[in-house]
Amino acid sequence: MNRKYDVTLTSEQRQYLEKLISAGTARARALTRARILLKSDRSPDGPQWSYDQICTALDVSPVTISATRQAFVQQGLEAALQRKKPEREYAHCLDGEAEAHLIALACGQAPAGHECWSLRLLAQKMVTLQYAESVSHETVRQVLKKRTQALAERAMVHPSQGER
Repeated sequence: MNRKYDVTLTSEQRQYLEKLISAGTARARALTRARILLKSDRSPDGPQWSYDQICTALDVSPVTISATRQAFVQQGLEAALQRKKPEREYAHCLDGEAEAHLIALACGQAPAGHECWSLRLLAQKMVTLQYAESVSHETVRQVLKKRTQALAERAMVHPSQGER
């Protein structure tokens, strides 16, 4: 594979990566990328391994090596180790007020002919009541899950050490 991005580590960066690997507390992805950078190092102290050697030793694809090297050269050491942030922004279709109405609706009486609310019924009712133009049942599920977990955490009583 063509070597487009040459990794040259300083002694401080090399020590940081070696310490990160020896501690073993970082995420597996970060540890693998740290190993890739150490093996790709073109400085006089570096091993200067080829793509094939790194692929075989670390069981990664050449694309992973290339992406790691590119992130290091273009964005720095931390960007090469961390996961890439998504570039897309996700717009929420329900604001806080609409979420409150959804929770109140879910806690209320089910519609006639139904024993309880379903996620799809709640989504349809939110659109009917014009709290949103369109709401998926998955959005309803996520809102209800998020809110019920928050309520459960506040209601949970932790016994003191003497009351077990």
